[in-house]
Amino acid sequence: MEYSRIIAISDGRECVLRNAVKSDGAQVSEFFNATHSQTDFLLSYPDENSFTVAQEEEYLRRKAECEYEIEILAFVDGALAGTAGIESIGRKYKTKHRADFGITVDKAFWGLGIGRALTEACITCAKNAGYVQLELQAVAENEAALSLYRSEGFVEYGRNPRGFRSRLTGWQELVFMRLELDG
Repeated sequence: MEYSRIIAISDGRECVLRNAVKSDGAQVSEFFNATHSQTDFLLSYPDENSFTVAQEEEYLRRKAECEYEIEILAFVDGALAGTAGIESIGRKYKTKHRADFGITVDKAFWGLGIGRALTEACITCAKNAGYVQLELQAVAENEAALSLYRSEGFVEYGRNPRGFRSRLTGWQELVFMRLELDG
């Protein structure tokens, strides 16, 4: 799946949004490790990144060639500022209408509208791929993210009080959210 768009962020700079390709592998791998050390709201820690650069390149190559999944990168002044993507929940008839959404923005770029732009890009791509439901999980304490998702139309449909076990704070409650794309 392909995606490309240029937007203005809140500080006046341009942000280039585009689908990731194989050659982005090293930069995305470095970005993963950096951003996963900036917040405790993500799924894993940098030391849990088991992808080599070659594996990241292959993952991004497959995403670029896939008709129903995508990884989108956001660049500001040539720096990778954020990543987001949609992934199929399953390709069986009973689940192929659902996609999972994930997003990460580098802390240096928080509050500039990049998270919203990436979210909207993924919603567009999910609709174009034929999904009728986009899903996510977010840590309950991450009010900024939850507020963004709600403003984009996501609704809460459940919680898991022991969804994550943080190395820093213990149990983290996960909020399950979904967005209906066909209505």
